[in-house]
Amino acid sequence: MIFIIKIIASSLIISFASWLSLKKPQLAGFIIALPLMSIIAIAFSFIEHNDKAKTIVFAKSIMLAVPISLIFFLPFFLSSFLNISFWSIYILSLVLLVVGFFVHRYLSSFF
Repeated sequence: MIFIIKIIASSLIISFASWLSLKKPQLAGFIIALPLMSIIAIAFSFIEHNDKAKTIVFAKSIMLAVPISLIFFLPFFLSSFLNISFWSIYILSLVLLVVGFFVHRYLSSFF
């Protein structure tokens, strides 16, 4: 049952932000930038597993991942210089995100 509640809560937040992005893209961007999913996931993790130590490591991993994951947006900022299609920018962003994952994996091995 908890799994279903987690799916519904996450789906509602993402769907709302997606819908809002058409009407108020700046507000939708701000909502998505908030650590709402992290807040929910950390609470659910502790409630479900009742393991403080693992939940703290989980939170540290998120804190490390957030700035690393921002590399995804770099090609969008450079799009006027790159002069390539949206899908090329998107794929390049995903490739950079994979690189970021390996950086995160390496750095998180220290805690």
